[in-house]
Amino acid sequence: MSRPRPRKSLLIGINYVGSQHELRGCHADVQNVAEFLTFRGYSNSRRSQVIMRDDRYTDPDGPMWPNGHNILAAMDWLVSAPGTCCFLHYSGHGGQVRDPDGYLENDIDDTIVPVDYETRGQLASDILHRHLVTSMAPGCTLFIVFDCCHSGSAVELPYVYRSDADGNVGLMDNLKIGVELIGEAGDLLAGGFSFNKLGEARELYGGATDFFRGLKHMGEAGGDEDGLQAEDEFQSEYGSENKMVTLFSGCRDDQTSADASIAGANVGAMSWAFLETMKRQQYPTYLTTLQMTRGLLDESNYSQIPQLSMGLEMDLDQPLVI
Repeated sequence: MSRPRPRKSLLIGINYVGSQHELRGCHADVQNVAEFLTFRGYSNSRRSQVIMRDDRYTDPDGPMWPNGHNILAAMDWLVSAPGTCCFLHYSGHGGQVRDPDGYLENDIDDTIVPVDYETRGQLASDILHRHLVTSMAPGCTLFIVFDCCHSGSAVELPYVYRSDADGNVGLMDNLKIGVELIGEAGDLLAGGFSFNKLGEARELYGGATDFFRGLKHMGEAGGDEDGLQAEDEFQSEYGSENKMVTLFSGCRDDQTSADASIAGANVGAMSWAFLETMKRQQYPTYLTTLQMTRGLLDESNYSQIPQLSMGLEMDLDQPLVI
């Protein structure tokens, strides 16, 4: 008889207490998710679960305080043990910052916002990808729920699924789109260099990296002759990772995620909708979960559209792996 796989969880709830950007429901979200995980067989021992909150019970100088350094250290811990089922929940502010490698005026990275963001900055999507996906130990699975604004591509996963108001789900294959756009950009430069062509190529290439901002966009002087990375390099960077990573995010990149009051309690709308789905169907499929969370948010008059992002393409009719 095979032994059950070890499980680890990391739960982060930041209310930004005392700041002008204070939230109300993030600490409660963490508590609610912790109770759900206990019900689903996750241990709440210190060896298996880390909870980070900016409340009066947490030492601001200790390792559980949700500043940027501690969050990344906790993420490294979460995915460090081979063969582990890992669960990450984040409830707090999400933001967007200018991509330092970008070439387009609207080239921005999605972020999560640590409690010390005003002095140490935010955690951008390419950083989160490296710590959570690229660094994941062999045989691990990772399930993520992000309840924050602009969270659609916050971990830069290649396969994105969205549900419309009628429950129909469509796939946006960012790996395929990226390869096609890079090929088009290379074709523009073929047959002779020109500044006009280079400008068009940059626009196409920038589009190809919307979800893969960790890649270099263009070579500087002395770099690649055409200034573009080859298609196979693009694919090898992200297409070959094939990690079993699932992200349910509270909204698209261009949307905000609500801090809500439901049944008299302050909670995040996405966290509430996800947990409510789990209550109504104990073992739903990926498809059902996406459709039900969308439906619950619609019924409660929240305009945000939850997304499902995956590290590999798969049948959404399979039961959810948590």
